[in-house]
Amino acid sequence: MTFVLIKIIHLFAAFIYGGFLIVDNLFLVKIKKSYNEEEHKEIRESFMKYVRKAVPPSLIVAVLTGLYLITQVYGPIGEDGLTRFQMLLSLKAFLGIWLGIRGFLQVYLKIQPLVFKSHVLPFSFVITIIFLSQFMYV
Repeated sequence: MTFVLIKIIHLFAAFIYGGFLIVDNLFLVKIKKSYNEEEHKEIRESFMKYVRKAVPPSLIVAVLTGLYLITQVYGPIGEDGLTRFQMLLSLKAFLGIWLGIRGFLQVYLKIQPLVFKSHVLPFSFVITIIFLSQFMYV
């Protein structure tokens, strides 16, 4: 029962974080073309004031619950090495942990990344994680 509850929390938190990245990369960047710089900044800031309250905590929850879930499903490493499932889960975990560390440093410690200041790389990581989730059980 605990596993199912943690997994549901993990999925909701991941949907909140991934949903923001999808909206930001697919829609908010397009607004820039329709409005002047001042209007675009005002529109984006009105959106971001709500995002800043929900997205960073959901990212941390997604990473922490993901770490719990991986301990429950990873399984022992056999004599032949990692299984395909374990390799894909490890890659998925690496990307998730990278996102979590980057987000924590940026939001809570105010350490801005030296590179990858936009949301394009995190967006591509989230899309990769989604695809890995689909191929892990094949």
